[in-house]
Amino acid sequence: MRVLFAALASPGHTFPMIPLAVATREAGHEVHFAAGEGVHAALAAQDLRPFRPADAFYELYPEDLEPELARLEPDLVVHGWGVPGAAVAAERAGVPALWHGFGRMFDEGIGFDRPFGTGRPHLDVCPPSLQDKEFMASERRVELRPVALPEPGAVPERDASKPLVYLTLGTAFATAGLLSTAVRALAGVGAQVVVSTGRVHPQELGPLPEGVTAHEWVSQGALLPHASVVVHHGGSGTTLASLATGVPQLFLPQGADQFSNADAVSAAGAGVALRGEQVTAEAIAANVRKLLSPKDGAGHREAARAIAEEIAGMPAPSEVARQLPELAAS
Repeated sequence: MRVLFAALASPGHTFPMIPLAVATREAGHEVHFAAGEGVHAALAAQDLRPFRPADAFYELYPEDLEPELARLEPDLVVHGWGVPGAAVAAERAGVPALWHGFGRMFDEGIGFDRPFGTGRPHLDVCPPSLQDKEFMASERRVELRPVALPEPGAVPERDASKPLVYLTLGTAFATAGLLSTAVRALAGVGAQVVVSTGRVHPQELGPLPEGVTAHEWVSQGALLPHASVVVHHGGSGTTLASLATGVPQLFLPQGADQFSNADAVSAAGAGVALRGEQVTAEAIAANVRKLLSPKDGAGHREAARAIAEEIAGMPAPSEVARQLPELAAS
């Protein structure tokens, strides 16, 4: 079977699809991946035959994919929630298509149309306990375990004498001001602090306090199993990766789906969130101390571990890859 994957050209949208694409290739199917060049290096590293359709750089429109569907003649298209144009192109070409989620179903008003009512299955990487209830009730879901990529990046040396706090604001919303505030807060909590700066250059943070290291890109998959607390923006990838390792989270949401992710995880007891004027160095430090506390943070750690067990019980990408011929025919 020939399978075409298609995604927005951003880590938050492309990376959640890579584990299934790799598993599909390893199951013996021919895999191609349509996306803008910004994510080609990560796709090529997994031998997923990335290409840029037409003049697409970030978004994909039906007109971008239609010539490629005629050229490749795929048996199935697997496309992200952020590229509804791929669904339109597949329907026009008469090719079966599946939606691939990137986390919790997002709310209205973040710039994407919610993919409801299409009749096509969703490959859903969000654990059911956190998923949007309307989506759960109305759409056909195929559970798919979220798997962190073995991505390149810094893996700082571990200081075993201190708990590890990981700080990131992702690749889209990070600012030097907020990162600096968080660094100042975390420097006083008695932890080893590792910062992934994303689009902010580490030098923009100025001199770092003792015990704090900053890197443009950190290998989250390698770091998170050692973390005691994750302080982050609430992007779906970091949220799910942290939950999969059972780590409590402090959310500093900035936009898009980050607010609903923060609300869902906080309601489940696996984290806490600060918004707007609440985001001060004092509040960040106080909440991280609480999450690190053997007594005060126990409930959050227990809730995070429960969700980690739920994620571990979801079907692995290799299992779902074996279902793709059946899903294509359904």
